[in-house]
This record gives sequence, C-alpha cells and structure tokens, in this order.
Amino acid sequence: MPAVSRPALRHVLTHLVTPLLMCLGMGVAYLSAFHAPAPHHLKVAVVGPAAQAQPLARALQDKAGDGLDVTTVAGPDAARQQLLDRDLVAAYVPDAAAPTLLVATASSETSATAAEKVFTQVAAHQGKPLAVQELTPLPAGDPTGQGLFFLLVALSIGSYGSVAVLGAAGAALTMRVRALLGLGVALVVSLLGAALAGPMFHLVEHGLLGTWAMSWLYAAGIVAIGTALHTWLGRWNTLTVMALFVMLNFTSSGGIFEPALQNGFFGALHSFWNGAGLLEGVRDHVYFGGRAGFGGHLVTLFGWLAAGAALLVLAARTEHRRARPAAVEPAEEEEMAEAVGV
Repeated sequence: MPAVSRPALRHVLTHLVTPLLMCLGMGVAYLSAFHAPAPHHLKVAVVGPAAQAQPLARALQDKAGDGLDVTTVAGPDAARQQLLDRDLVAAYVPDAAAPTLLVATASSETSATAAEKVFTQVAAHQGKPLAVQELTPLPAGDPTGQGLFFLLVALSIGSYGSVAVLGAAGAALTMRVRALLGLGVALVVSLLGAALAGPMFHLVEHGLLGTWAMSWLYAAGIVAIGTALHTWLGRWNTLTVMALFVMLNFTSSGGIFEPALQNGFFGALHSFWNGAGLLEGVRDHVYFGGRAGFGGHLVTLFGWLAAGAALLVLAARTEHRRARPAAVEPAEEEEMAEAVGV
C-alpha cells in the first residue's frame, strides 16, 4: 500500500469541510422552514352585516387562537377588494343554502388550502357543503401557482453558479471586467428564465416582459454580491453564496409556504430578502395587476443590486491595494540599483 502524504490528506480533508457544511446547512434550513407548517395569524374574514358576522368571527378567533386573524367585512365586493390587495387569504360568505369561500390562490396556494380546510369545517357544522370561488385563475401550465418558485430556483442556480466561475476562472481579470461579465451573465440567465416561464412551460401567460426585467434585477444582484465577496472569502465564497441565495433564500421566498405558515425567523426574512422580492413581485405583477406591495418588492430587488454594486467598488479597491506592493517592489529595486551605480 503506497504511503499517504499527510499534507495531501490534510488538504483533501480541509476541502471536504465545505460540502459537509452545505449538507448540514441545507438540512437545517429546509427542515426548519418546511417540516411543520402551521397557520399563525392567517388573515381571513367573515362577510356580512356586523350583527351577523361578528359572532361567527369571534367564535372562530376563540377556537383558532393565534392560528387565525379573523376580521369582518361588510360585503362580498369589499372582501374581493381586500383579497386582490392581498390583505386577506380568504373570505367566508355565510349563506343558509350555499356558503361560499372567496380565495385568491395565486397569492399562496398552500395558505388558500389551509383556509379552505378551516371553513369547510364551519360549513359542515352548518350542514352545508362549501363552495369555493377563485378570484385569480391560474394558467394551465401552473395550476398550483408554485411554478414561479421553481423559476426562482433556476435563476438562482444560474446566478450563483456563474459566481463560482467568475471567481475561479476570472481571477486574473480586473474587477471591472468581471463586473461587466456578471451583468452579461445575469442578462443571459434572465432571458433563459423568461423563455422557461413563457413559451416553454406557460407559467406566465401575460406580463412576461416585466417578469424578465425583475429576473434580471434579481440575477444581477446575486452575481454582483457573489463576485465581490470572492475577493475576501476565496474558496469559502461558494458556501457563503449558497447560504445567502439558497439556504436562506428559497426557504423565505414564500414559494412553498408564505410567512403565515412558517416560523417567525423565515417570516422576518421574507420581508426583505431578494428571493421573496422577486417571487412576490412577479405574483403582484402577473396576477394582481401591480397592486398590493409591488412597488416595495421592486425596491427590494433594486436594494440588493445596489448593495452588490457597492460591494464591487469596495472589492475593486481592496484588490488594487493588494496589487500595489507587487508593483512597487520592482521600482524600488531599480532605484536602489541606480543609487549604487549598478
């Protein structure tokens, strides 16, 4: 058996730390975010005159506790408005003959399903079947509304995978060149995403141009941040970028469960993380006519891109400062040679 070089073995074992940390990080992130979904403060309403709606709303709130936030709405039109503004998950319209639940599944299919389970029991207690009225019909290519989450996955992988290439193969290039290449890569990634979402799988039947634009902002932000961080993190950059844009990003995006079905940590991330900005922004744009918090989601995407641009500037200065000693030494040697007459 050939002798094993201890330095070589130590080198391999050191590098194996990265995939093992990826395994641990992915497991902790995904399981803590998705393993036990349960509603907390799920926003629903009972529709009707206060004298009729409030007793039912109060009874539901007492029974559900923190699981639901139950309010009352004067009429179906007002309930529809709040659903389309994404202020409600569902609105229950009591009726002695045919109780109805108004939902906007495009906002979150899993939340709408959770609300439907609650009000199916309410209608059953009244001895009537529940009719469900959908306010945001989904395209045939994405009947659950979760296809946009997998578009997010594709865009993310294309973006952070490109960061690894720019960091390793592009190490000899200036930061300005790498930044320009990153913008080009983000453009290609976003165009691929638009092709997947539109003509290939029909996840988006209208608003494709806006979907592409937000995809480019999202991809450009990831590439910019990842490219800049490589200057300081080196081989640990891949793990860091994966933690930022996979472990924390996918789990807080709202693509599978919105914050009302997750714990508070991921719900808090959802309010400002870039994956949530893209996913919720595309939902608002495609299914809700740019209402609700569309402007805020655009601000989120621009904010992450601006952070990436600032980090690129700092990284360029760092690399320039590191390169200066190497450039100064030959000049100093030449001056010393002249001084001694060589």
